[in-house]
Amino acid sequence: MDVLEGAYDLHVHSGPDLLPRKFDDMDLAQRIVAAKMGGYAIKSHYFCTAERAALIRKLYPACDAVGTVTLNNAVGGINPNAVEMAARAGAKLVWLPTADSEWERREFFGGRESKKLPYMALIVSQLEDEGVRSPPISILKDGKLTESMRDVLDVIAKKEMILATSHISHQECFAVIKEAHARGVKRIVVTHVEFPTTAYSIDEQRELAKYGALMEHCFATWASGKVDLAVAIEQIKALGHERVLLSSDLGQPGLPFPDEGLAIYAQKLLDAGLSEGAVQTMCFTNPRALLGIQ
Repeated sequence: MDVLEGAYDLHVHSGPDLLPRKFDDMDLAQRIVAAKMGGYAIKSHYFCTAERAALIRKLYPACDAVGTVTLNNAVGGINPNAVEMAARAGAKLVWLPTADSEWERREFFGGRESKKLPYMALIVSQLEDEGVRSPPISILKDGKLTESMRDVLDVIAKKEMILATSHISHQECFAVIKEAHARGVKRIVVTHVEFPTTAYSIDEQRELAKYGALMEHCFATWASGKVDLAVAIEQIKALGHERVLLSSDLGQPGLPFPDEGLAIYAQKLLDAGLSEGAVQTMCFTNPRALLGIQ
């Protein structure tokens, strides 16, 4: 059995983009079709990708490209209007802030003078140097979710979209997932739970899973050397495959294509003792359930 047949990768950074990318949407769509995968979600840190996804679906009917929106400053931050318009354009996934997250900004610039900044942090610095206002974003005020964040959750619930936590703090993550659950959001992903700036313990992941959230594990995190693969495998086994989503988070010029990355990840998990059925659940069943595909 080919565990990637019909699979979806819900975390892909394809071009055109402001950041350097290994491939564009047309390149990737051809690979998705050749690999007999179901489709992929287009993540941009700056723009809604629903229109790009619609064009790819028209050009490559066998590739179900999924539009998304990331709530950074380029779309007005935590902006319910941006989410509403994205949904009307066909977007199915809402990412909370990444490069503009207050938490991630601290990780970028706090005591990192001797370290190489990621490309999206360089863009933040460029904007500041040019006098373009790009404030850090928090979804909390005085320890409680902001009104705009609650409004965004209501749109996500109404439109049956997916909420992905992205690069927010643990305090923000627990607050927003609890409130999302209370407001009827049914599709929740805790983004790359093993990533250094968002790393969640196994106990934290279990607590978040109680609210219906899936824990996302990404190929790029360990393939780029940010964490050891053994950490991801331990967490996946501890949580159980039913609560895990496998994604690639690929698009970086020096790493594989998403179809290659997922195939490598699948084989690593099989080698670690997981069954084909378990791997298929994480890259086929769970992403399709998030998208509402039978």
